[in-house]
Amino acid sequence: MEYTTVIAELRTHASAAHKARVIRLGIPEAQSLGVPMPEIRRIARNVIRSAGRSNDLAHDLWATGIHEARLLAALVFDPATLPLEEAAALIDDVVSWDLCDHLCKNLYLHLPDRELLIARWWDAEPLYTRRAAFALIASIATHERALDHDSITSFLTWIEDAAEDPRPHVHKAVEWSLREVGQRNIELRDRALAVAERLRVSPNTSKSRVGRLASKLLSSLVEAEGRRRLVTA
Repeated sequence: MEYTTVIAELRTHASAAHKARVIRLGIPEAQSLGVPMPEIRRIARNVIRSAGRSNDLAHDLWATGIHEARLLAALVFDPATLPLEEAAALIDDVVSWDLCDHLCKNLYLHLPDRELLIARWWDAEPLYTRRAAFALIASIATHERALDHDSITSFLTWIEDAAEDPRPHVHKAVEWSLREVGQRNIELRDRALAVAERLRVSPNTSKSRVGRLASKLLSSLVEAEGRRRLVTA
């Protein structure tokens, strides 16, 4: 399938009203068409149904620089065959938090060596590269049923260290990842809560903010019959 065909389909579902909304979220106006996410997902399903997942098509869509084409590309890439370095290079082009999180939830989460990216990115300087590390931790903690002790320990260590980053798009992702780790089970709730409490009493403003917000939710989590994850009491 030609990427130009897919772009034409995106353009037919663009609206000025939706474009105005996404611009308010910080997405650059020049890169946005104004296509709602449900339409992007529908187009992605049709592409995959007719042509299968394609790294070549996804790369072509990504190269257009169009925000919605990049959201679509993340859904079309084949994580089973996409080389890790090609996947990692995508983050260098990200200029908005929603595309960052979308990549983490829909592509990076499914890469076989995804934890190598976290280890590489958790202390990176670029804004969305560092956010991606913690958005990916949050996604793994939410969706992965089996996580070993060493991975969890690394995640919590990186979370505690990175909580000092004052940039909102980083410390919000750090707090999100801490909550998601703690929501897995009672043992991890207690471990995450211990991290949150240390952060809460820190003299560092960003750390104390992360700790305060995370502690509020973590302290309310309980087990519920029939639920895989903890729920708020």
